[in-house]
Amino acid sequence: MNREQWRPFLQRWSEEWIDSHDPEKDGELDEAVVRDRWLGFAPAGEDEIAAAEARLGRTLPPSLREFLAVTNGWRDAGCFIYRLAGTAELEWLADSDRSYLIEIYDELAEGEEDADVINEAEVLRRSLLVSLDGDAADIFLDPGDVNERGEWTAYWLASWSGSGPEPCDSFYELMYDQYKSFHNLRKPEGETKDRWDAKVEEARLAALKGEIEGPLEVLAEADEFGSERALLLRFQMLAMLGGGEHEAGISHVVDYRHHPGILQHPIFVSELLPLVFEEDRTRDLPHGWSTLKFSQENGPEWLRSLIADHAARRAAPGFQLIFGNPEFDAAVHHIMDRLAADPAFQVPDPYEEQRRNATYEEVWVDGQPAIRMEMPTLTASAVLISGESEDGVPADLEAHDPFGDYDRARERRQQLIDAAWPELKEAIRLWRPRHEDHIAPVVLFADPILAEMITEERGREILSMCRSGGAAGPGGI
Repeated sequence: MNREQWRPFLQRWSEEWIDSHDPEKDGELDEAVVRDRWLGFAPAGEDEIAAAEARLGRTLPPSLREFLAVTNGWRDAGCFIYRLAGTAELEWLADSDRSYLIEIYDELAEGEEDADVINEAEVLRRSLLVSLDGDAADIFLDPGDVNERGEWTAYWLASWSGSGPEPCDSFYELMYDQYKSFHNLRKPEGETKDRWDAKVEEARLAALKGEIEGPLEVLAEADEFGSERALLLRFQMLAMLGGGEHEAGISHVVDYRHHPGILQHPIFVSELLPLVFEEDRTRDLPHGWSTLKFSQENGPEWLRSLIADHAARRAAPGFQLIFGNPEFDAAVHHIMDRLAADPAFQVPDPYEEQRRNATYEEVWVDGQPAIRMEMPTLTASAVLISGESEDGVPADLEAHDPFGDYDRARERRQQLIDAAWPELKEAIRLWRPRHEDHIAPVVLFADPILAEMITEERGREILSMCRSGGAAGPGGI
């Protein structure tokens, strides 16, 4: 990035930072920042940049050089870096007051066979420190890793992050990541937010028309900028593409601490909450932890009330999931009722019994805490199939292999599920969104049979179908 590109980017960042500044939480801004609406300083002259390079013994990478030519230092590079160095303040990490980081990573690398850990220690020893002050966080550049554009790999390191140095292709790329992080955390109003809101709406409309990759790319970056709407839309697409095991998992999307707006969205109760209950039923998690249990124990009162109400309805006799608008719901239940009536779907799952009765133990593996799960041995008498065997001996007197019974039933179930897929695909044409932000029937994954039916390939087929029918009003379908 050249200085003509740096200046408008940094000016926009400055104005958004100042406009979103909270004096009570953030402290007072410098008078010069308020007056000039600029987080930077005066530009560094070419002689100052050349002097810094002579002192350091290296030509600085292009994006840092051009940055200094726009502002000789910087305040508040994101929410965790408070000052970036100017030309006179740049120094090698080994010569700085942060050299203890090298000692820490050298100790971690001592006797270590992991090449990544050894490499991280080597990177720190040769790196240039660019940050001056931060919240236990630093920015540095590695002159030993230079790309074809002459850019040094840039690193962000925070002791509280739980991970090692995080690389970026250049100083500019790292600064852009910090800019995205600022938006994600502060969600400032302004030109950037307006632009991403418009892109998210375009992506939503394109997704409903059957486009996939383009909308996903836009929504992924908008999500990084803190758009809850983008997160909700992207979750629905990834759910269809992952058969229920998706990158932006349900536990992340419905985290009340970070995305309260999604939990208060009109489609939360109808489409997302059933998935939370299904996750609780199926996931193998130590100590019984799940999104549902965590929310029940720690969530705000209004969320606990929603969960309790949904749990009461599920416990009522004759409860059935509602999959959407009446025409679509009836078509799906017609398929489900026919499948559920087949004997193959009546055979108990012995694997589920094992998971349900598993025990968990905290252990240490290679010096790190871990959870060991022990599955109980399932005896033949634990699962018996009613009826008589081939020689007429009553089933309860004959030893059965519960896993063999179940595996044979599974083969039959898979055949029935595959045969029913064309009918479900045709039923999708009847589906109508409950809200304008509803772009795929993800509640289908709350039913284990449908979750099994919708493979990644079939989910892609669903997303490729035009689903641009009119959305229901705020009250749902």
